[in-house]
Amino acid sequence: MKIEIISPEKIIYKGEADSVTLPGTIGLFTILNHHAPIISVLKKGALTYKIGDNEKTMEINSGFAEVKKNIVSVCVE
Repeated sequence: MKIEIISPEKIIYKGEADSVTLPGTIGLFTILNHHAPIISVLKKGALTYKIGDNEKTMEINSGFAEVKKNIVSVCVE
């Protein structure tokens, strides 16, 4: 699936990923290939995405995520 992680200042990551784990308001949730469409508010916590065996993690303060047609768009602060 394709993911795009952006902040108000810059594009943090744009490319392919196997999964994305996000800190939703009621807990962590993971997006995988062909996930159903969803829009979610994000809270302070760890955002993690995996590319093969590599895992990248970043701390966020807040944001939102949209999943649609195997594209994950995440806007974070």
